[in-house]
Order: sequence, then structure tokens, then C-alpha cells
Amino acid sequence: MTALPQATPVIAIVGPGRMGRGMAHAFAYTGHTVRLVDLKPRPVDAAHASLQAAADEIARTVGIMAQAGALPADQVAPVLARVTTHGAAQADAAIAGADLVLEGVPEIMEVKQAAFARIGAAARRDALIASTTSTFLVESLADLVPGPERFLNTHWLNPAYLVPLVEVSPGRRTDPAVLARAMSLLRGAGKVPVQCAAAPGFIVPRIQALALNEAARIVADGVATAEAVDTATRVGLGLRFAIIGLIEFIDWGGGDILYYASNYLAEAFGDRRFAAPEIVERNMARGATGMRAGAGFHDWHDRDIGAYQLETLTKLIALLDHLKLLPVPK
Repeated sequence: MTALPQATPVIAIVGPGRMGRGMAHAFAYTGHTVRLVDLKPRPVDAAHASLQAAADEIARTVGIMAQAGALPADQVAPVLARVTTHGAAQADAAIAGADLVLEGVPEIMEVKQAAFARIGAAARRDALIASTTSTFLVESLADLVPGPERFLNTHWLNPAYLVPLVEVSPGRRTDPAVLARAMSLLRGAGKVPVQCAAAPGFIVPRIQALALNEAARIVADGVATAEAVDTATRVGLGLRFAIIGLIEFIDWGGGDILYYASNYLAEAFGDRRFAAPEIVERNMARGATGMRAGAGFHDWHDRDIGAYQLETLTKLIALLDHLKLLPVPK
């Protein structure tokens, strides 16, 4: 596959909705030229209004960064100048000049088919093409793209201009060089890409669905009010997992603790949804219960555990202090 130019890549984003606007902000904010494209045929006035609404939203979010002190005020205009908007009549030319084309149209297969037909006809043969779908698996879309070896899925999380994570799913035919290039482009936009297999729910939505549904059940069961659940998740769950990953947390506390706590809940509720998965049982059987055992999901044998714990807790203390939740010593 032909190497992409060394100059700052040009990014075309097809779909000026919420996700498209967030991605446009993220790439423009980090110095990229961005072409935001609306493929939907519209009357002239409606086309102008659609693109103007997108431009206004990007200006608003870039303005928020300045108001928050993250962006010097004199940099707002240069960031916004990197984004141009293009209606259906100008779409082919906008796409043709792009090094990376990101599809962000509505999650309707017929709409995606039409979008990829247009993208495939207009994009350069050496351009990377990615969907941002949260619904369709990469293999169900790859055949829509001429040259499926240059295609993958990049699942962004809202608000896309702020949340660093992007879940990247290559297909069976995705060229490894394309995957590496996509990861590099995302890092260049200040993102933290993680690779995952093409599976329903990817990583975060799959975990999030379970957590959100359980929170709703707690309210429905009268265990706690909505306000109490929100407080508990903000200052308990959320704070810890802003610092430490879920799997890392299992190893920190011990897989055996998770095993017994999970099985207690499964028995108490009479519901296997709380039961520990087989992988936890297998780890228990081989003595890989986590940090104390030297191995769990992660290998801890060669880690300086004291230094790691101090670093982790220092981050939590800093976060608590920033949020004004750290107790005042007396």
C-alpha cells in the first residue's frame, strides 16, 4: 500500500451530526485540516442551515475549551479556520483530497451503504477509510468499501472532542499497516486508541450497559434514590476507575474476593448475572489471584508493588484534591 504523505494529514468526516462535529473539533484542535461533509441531498437553504449548525456547534465546543482555560483565546480562530464544511455537491472533491475518511452517518444500513458507495468512488486508493459505527460490526461494512484492506472501525465515545478513548476494530482483511497508521493518526489527534475484536458492544458500551441497567434496577427496587445512586457512582465507583482499570482493580483486591463476593450476590438475588465468570474460577484454581500472588490477569512478579501502589494512590489523592473531596487534616 502506498505510504501516506508526511505532511499533516487531511481528514474528511462524512456526517455533520454530533459525532462528526466532535471528531472535527478533535482533529482541528490538534492541527489537522478537516473537511466536514454532508452527503444528504437537501434544498440549498436546508443544506446551508445544516452545515451552519455544525459549524456553530464546533465553535461552541472550541469556545468551551477556551473558557475552561485549556486553549488560549487567540487560538480559537486558528482552530476553527482548519474546519471547512461541504455539502453534497462539493462532497467528492472534499473526500478526494483526504488521507483519512471517517464515516459518521446515521446507524441505518441503507444510509451507510449509500455513504460508502460515494466515499469509495471519491476517495484516493491510498486513503484510509473508517466507520465510527457503534452498531454494525466491521465485517458487515468492509464489503461496501473498494479495498477492504484499508478499512476498519473506530468507535469514539461522546463527547468525542473530550473523551480520549477510541475503540479500534480491524476486520479480517484489514492490512496491519493500515491498523498501525490509524492508531498513529488517532494518537496524533490526542486520542488513546485501544484495539479490540469486532464484537457487539466493543469494550466500554458492553460494560456500561450492565452498569447502567443495574443502577436503574437499584432505583426500581427501592434500594436507593436516583440521587444517592448518582452520588455513589460519582464519588465511589467513578473516582476509583478514573485512576485504575477494572481488570487492574481485580488484581489489586484479589480475584478470590471478586469470586466470593460475586457468588454471594448470585445466591442472594437468585440470579446468575452476578456470578463470577469462568476465567475468575480458572485463575483461582491456578493460584493466580492477583497482585499478592504475583500473578492474576496481569503478571506482577517483576513489578515494584510498593512504588506502583504509591503512584496509583498519589493520583487518586490528586484527583480528590482537585474535586475538593479530600478531607482537611486537623
